[in-house]
Amino acid sequence: MPRPRKFRESDVVSSAGEVFAVHGLAAATLDDLVRATGLGKQSLYNAFGGKRELFLRALSEDRDEATRAVTEALGHDDALPLEQIRGHMLRMAIEFSSTDRRVSLTTRALVESTGAEDSLSTVSKAGIEQLAGAYAQCLEHARENGDLPADANVQSLAVYFVAVTRGMELLGRAGVGRGVLTAVALDALRVLHGQRMEAADDAR
Repeated sequence: MPRPRKFRESDVVSSAGEVFAVHGLAAATLDDLVRATGLGKQSLYNAFGGKRELFLRALSEDRDEATRAVTEALGHDDALPLEQIRGHMLRMAIEFSSTDRRVSLTTRALVESTGAEDSLSTVSKAGIEQLAGAYAQCLEHARENGDLPADANVQSLAVYFVAVTRGMELLGRAGVGRGVLTAVALDALRVLHGQRMEAADDAR
């Protein structure tokens, strides 16, 4: 009979995710993963199928957590939708400018994706769609409230905010400071301000 596993997969995935967040998929080695997880190479292969499969597992969990975080940040019923997005963007500027913050696996995957139809590109695209869905829900509420024009392209705006936040994360990782990232966030919000002015003009 096979011996029962003496580890929790979630703990292994979490530890591996930290390795991938530091090194990325290409640069992380099996030795790095063995040291971080406490499992032997064969055990990692048996449980997860290999380094790439383990990265995809960690990426999937990172993607879900990132989506939950955005959904929670934009899900307050006592604040106007556009104000929620503004607060969220400013918090991202603070978070991404932290000197000890690691790049998320979601952003790592976007950088390392080749664009080919492989598993990494597929999961990366799914991550974009999930994050965009969280922004789209808030933007749709703004449109329903009349803060965005009725013909506003909510889906396009949602992807726009995914692109801006992922870019801010990479800039922060490169050492760009909080002041610059805050300015980027505020400038990104001008798109919504312009949309809001259009909605106001349409209402007259």
